Amino acid sequence: MSDFDAVYERRGTGSSKWSKYPADVLPMWVADMDFAAAPEIIDAIRDRLDHPLLGYGVAKDELRDRVIVDMQEKYGWTVLPEHIVFLPGVEPGFNMALKAMLQPGDGVLVQTPVYRPILNAPGHWGLTRREAPLIPAGDRWAMNFDSFGAELAQTKAFLFCNPQNPTGKVFTRDELTAMADLCRKHDALIISDEIHCDLVFAGHRHIPIATISADASERTITLMAASKSYNIAGMKTAFAIIADKTIREKFVASRLGMVDSVNVLGLEATLAAYAKADRWKQDMLAYVEANREFLSREVARRFPGVTMIKPEASFLAWLDCTALNLQPDPHAFFLERGKVGFSAGSEFGEIYGHYIRLNFGCPRSILIEGLDRMQNALVNR
Repeated sequence: MSDFDAVYERRGTGSSKWSKYPADVLPMWVADMDFAAAPEIIDAIRDRLDHPLLGYGVAKDELRDRVIVDMQEKYGWTVLPEHIVFLPGVEPGFNMALKAMLQPGDGVLVQTPVYRPILNAPGHWGLTRREAPLIPAGDRWAMNFDSFGAELAQTKAFLFCNPQNPTGKVFTRDELTAMADLCRKHDALIISDEIHCDLVFAGHRHIPIATISADASERTITLMAASKSYNIAGMKTAFAIIADKTIREKFVASRLGMVDSVNVLGLEATLAAYAKADRWKQDMLAYVEANREFLSREVARRFPGVTMIKPEASFLAWLDCTALNLQPDPHAFFLERGKVGFSAGSEFGEIYGHYIRLNFGCPRSILIEGLDRMQNALVNR
């Protein structure tokens, strides 16, 4: 059984998370958990290394079949082998889709706040980004469907994120149906980043938007990976599910010498994750959900000026620090005064500079240390 309280020294390992800031800063930013990967995944990588050749990789039929079984068991979604396209990441996937399916000047709708790769992607290809903000509504995030429909009418594609990053919102069937209907009405392509789909907390259920209707299935490029759920993002392996043959062929053709084959060890790690590591994932999710509850209580107790709507999925908290009036902004304040590095709210949209995103996918002791540093910074300002 994995010990999620264990703290591993990650500095000096080439970790992006732990090398961004100086050694005296506690990093709680990028969506990378501080947990050891499942033993079954580590064993699968070791077994593969018993064979000394590490040439270009291709997905085994066993992995393709495992994905098909997974989609059927979790979502009642019938996926055919030819629908699956393996990729080195979800971010390359939605950029490939935008490049393949749209022309410069076309509009792309995103829901803000949203993580920077999605926010920036339209600009990479000369596309016009349109925004439909999510709205705080009590204990959850809501949509304004009138605004969403009006913005969508001026676009050719909806670049979707579900579960949503950074809010942790899990979209309901009614919300997904309404969005899919509007995409059909306006003939908009759906590019759906569902990388956090396996990290949904009790009381919520992930539903791929492609399963909402036959029309949604035919207009959707779904992007998934084991990377977030099993903490193997560095293995650089993901996949797209694309039912429509014409869209799939355009998507594959858009590799254009930029998106190469998938990491051979990442393919093995992904197979082991889906086939053997479900118990690890369930234990991890229970631990992270307990961290969420702890964080929610501590934010309310320690920081009465901070608002946190509990995420319904994933290990990221979106904290509104407006009432604290921190200068020049909360991210810079806590970095300088508390030596704790969060993701700056401005990275998720221009108007969100008063927010920070906090990663609570870590041992409880690290989470407590981060909160202590925040509190000390505020006490001593």
